[in-house]
Amino acid sequence: MTFQPAEWPRKLRSQHWYGGNSRDTIYHRGWLKNQGYPHDLFDGRPVIGILNTWSELTPCNGSHVKELVEKVKAGVWEAGGFPVEVPVFSASENTYRPTAMMFRNLAALAVEETIRGQPIDGCVLMVGCDKTTPSLMMGAASVDLPAIVVTGGPMLNGYFQGERVGSGTHLWKFSEDVKAGKMTQEEFLEAEQSMSRSTGTCNTMGTASSMASMAEALGMALSGNAAIPAVDSRRRVMAQLSGRRIVQMVKDDLKPSDVMTKQAFENAIRTNAAIGGSTNAVIHLLAMAGRCGVDLTLEDWDRCGRDIPTIVNLMPSGKYLMEEFFYAGGLPVVLKRLGEAGVLHREALTVSGGAIWDEVKDAVNHNDDVILPAEKALTQSGGIVVLKGNLAPGGAVLKPSAATPSLLQHKGRAVVFEDIDDYKARINDDALDIDETCIMVMKNCGPKGYPGMAEVGNMGLPPKVLKKGITDMVRISDARMSGTAYGTVILHTSPEAAAGGPLAVVRSGDMIEVDVANRRLHLDIPEAELTERLSAWTPTHEQPKSGYAWLHQQHVMGADTGADLDFLQGCRGNDVGRDSH
Repeated sequence: MTFQPAEWPRKLRSQHWYGGNSRDTIYHRGWLKNQGYPHDLFDGRPVIGILNTWSELTPCNGSHVKELVEKVKAGVWEAGGFPVEVPVFSASENTYRPTAMMFRNLAALAVEETIRGQPIDGCVLMVGCDKTTPSLMMGAASVDLPAIVVTGGPMLNGYFQGERVGSGTHLWKFSEDVKAGKMTQEEFLEAEQSMSRSTGTCNTMGTASSMASMAEALGMALSGNAAIPAVDSRRRVMAQLSGRRIVQMVKDDLKPSDVMTKQAFENAIRTNAAIGGSTNAVIHLLAMAGRCGVDLTLEDWDRCGRDIPTIVNLMPSGKYLMEEFFYAGGLPVVLKRLGEAGVLHREALTVSGGAIWDEVKDAVNHNDDVILPAEKALTQSGGIVVLKGNLAPGGAVLKPSAATPSLLQHKGRAVVFEDIDDYKARINDDALDIDETCIMVMKNCGPKGYPGMAEVGNMGLPPKVLKKGITDMVRISDARMSGTAYGTVILHTSPEAAAGGPLAVVRSGDMIEVDVANRRLHLDIPEAELTERLSAWTPTHEQPKSGYAWLHQQHVMGADTGADLDFLQGCRGNDVGRDSH
């Protein structure tokens, strides 16, 4: 099938590179022909950039993503497009130091410029892990060319000694069991392989699965995309259908700004509550909204999510894994429930070209122990709780579905760790003055402090407490927590300690009050003393002097606004710029 420019409602962007017979056009077109492409591929059919985050050092985006690209290409060819695979920055939480979060914004910047600077009319975002999903969506939003998300999918269930094993979640659990003397080191090593028994992302409702669900709830992926296991043949079908769909999206000029509206973000927040999604989704959606120019705040998270029951019975909040979630009907069932409850913006547009309600209204729940009835929800008030007070003027977050109910109102003595190194040096010391009534506090682990805001907020409990059979304590930090983790963990405390927030001046022995019902996080010292401590505070950590670390340190925003780089906020569009040849 040969496409003529006249068939399209406007001149395609790629034709600024490939259309006509000028010297510059022949320069662009002629070089690409060294790949063996026939001349008629440049005749006005849409060029679809398949942005591939495959990397052998990003296991969540491993070989299965590479294979999915071929299916996307097949779909693009079938619909009359011209697919080109483009490798992009791939930041893995498993390998990147000091933390992959430090590189999310760098990846988004690289993706943005990759799209803008090349002859691409639309793009397919091949994502998987918890950082590639938001970074590609952020970059695409800043350019605002037609884009569709294809995720790699979760791993299959893990099993160890007859027990269902969730990747990440059981890493934390088994590690604590070893320290408590309930599991041997040899058993821990034996369990390692069962945590990751197939390709794919974490099989719990960790950040990767949460962000796949966010992409679908935002309308940026085809319905049903989030939960299909990585090795399931239906994942390949989804990839091929997405390849077909992006070509029509280019013809319709259906862009991220048409899909990622305030209503779409509110749908995503409510979905995150219903699935028991990761606290990391807060930071990523705030950052994406900032790229779209949508006014989204922490208050929106509390307002939209606080009365939504958590109905998806998955680890770390529940007992099942993503494989069962898919078999039960996946995210369309959850979205249908939200629609029936009157808390879904049914008319929100999706990449399908239709309203989200039309995509999910006929979804069927095949297992009501995996996707629970509202009256049997894991918690009736799910979502992400936003706490404020003199300890967190900018806010802090907590995930109630992963917390111990009895600790949601608690007053305790602070045991302070100045940073992650201080924590590691002292936590296993039986002489540490701590018991289960205390509140563990860790500083200098936020966007500037770590730097990059690592997933260290779910501090392991001291062995002396674990040996009593205690499995949870209140923990407060300016860090993040893995979406696979659990516990009464207060995170993203803003402003962070490294920026001189009140967290910086908390001392061991101070009393701290946590009152989740009233959204309060209070350092129990006189206001005058807090003011005096803050005025005497000086930074303690050495600042980077060059390179990306310096750029990040100078420009990263607080967790309460998404921890993006300040100069990357907003949409810069897709102007083709000047041809230099």
